[in-house]
Amino acid sequence: MNAKPLDPDSDGMDTTPAWYIWPAIADIMVCLLGIFVLLFVWSTVLQIEIEAKLKAEQEARQAEAKRLEVLEQALAKPVAEGRITLSGARIAMQGSVLFKLGSAELSSEGNALIQDIVEPLGAYSEQSGVSVMVSGFTDDQPLLGITSPFQDNWELSTERALTVMRALVAAGFPVGKVFAAGFGEYKPVVPNVSDENRARNRRVEITPVPTLESIPPP
Repeated sequence: MNAKPLDPDSDGMDTTPAWYIWPAIADIMVCLLGIFVLLFVWSTVLQIEIEAKLKAEQEARQAEAKRLEVLEQALAKPVAEGRITLSGARIAMQGSVLFKLGSAELSSEGNALIQDIVEPLGAYSEQSGVSVMVSGFTDDQPLLGITSPFQDNWELSTERALTVMRALVAAGFPVGKVFAAGFGEYKPVVPNVSDENRARNRRVEITPVPTLESIPPP
């Protein structure tokens, strides 16, 4: 095969006209523009989604703050009287208000306290979509041997929690939104080094617990 002779005036360089490459350049520019538009649309949609999520979270926090404010106002009297303490929506009741020492039988004063808290607690639970856990706690003193009907402080704390739970249900709290647990002497709020501290550790707490329905989707 004979080689094509070079044009003596070309100096050995490609003489393809320049306009041949412009369609290819135009195609590349169109592709780049398309990618830019896609990135712009994606970033805009992402920003809108983030702003919507932040707004929803802010509204949820504001609604929860309002519910807590209503709960605090409704429970202001027993708090002022020292019958309960309130931390957020967690209600702590001293064991001495609810029970005699070593007993799981609710006192008349304890029953009156349950009547005072059940309505605002029920309203908060319904509006927030949460259940509540009734938790019993004791001090570290051993029970009085054969004179106690309970095997140990763990059993005593559980029975006390169950007693308060049953009293709440009897007073109108939804039975499907409350459960009980006992922790014995194992979660003191202060060291068991004095009678005063032990009295503080003998308590029952009511704590809101999120349900599956109340947890927002990711």
